[in-house]
Amino acid sequence: MHLSPLCDSLRGSSGEVNIMSDNIGRPDREVSAEELAAFHVAVWRATYRDLAPAEAYARLDEALRLPQWQAVLAHPAHWLRVLREGGDLIGLIHTAPGAGEIMGGCGEICHLYIRPDQQGRGLGQQLLQEALGALRLAGHRRAALAVVAQNHSARAFYRRCGGREDLAFTDPGPLWRSDNLRVVWDLA
Repeated sequence: MHLSPLCDSLRGSSGEVNIMSDNIGRPDREVSAEELAAFHVAVWRATYRDLAPAEAYARLDEALRLPQWQAVLAHPAHWLRVLREGGDLIGLIHTAPGAGEIMGGCGEICHLYIRPDQQGRGLGQQLLQEALGALRLAGHRRAALAVVAQNHSARAFYRRCGGREDLAFTDPGPLWRSDNLRVVWDLA
């Protein structure tokens, strides 16, 4: 697979990093719902080990996340990029048309996960910039995501990437009631 200049900047010393699976509505996607669920759970557990209540931490497993990723892969309005290095999934970003009062009509960044041992290489920033561009091309004037208020490292990352916190709210679940902040980017 030929890598664009954007992707060329994602090459690491341990091997080639490939961005795969542009619009997930395409039949040639190269990732399964099972692989996405396993990756999601592993990175979520590493991130929220000290932030989530023990009950929520224990409840999140691949069986819980699998139906969500099956639905994402089946929905043509959702957009997904995955990063692989040496065949291993090391990052992903997932966007969708924003829905509900909290997202306020913004294009939504639903998930941005980078495997902990790969963080600090600029991979998250590259994926985020690509997703913001995809949302802009889809006609969105703003993009938004929700971040747990106590996730200070993610909040700092989003600020460095030009995001602006503009709304505090309580997310009712499905795992626990968490204090969240909406982070927005102007795309126009």
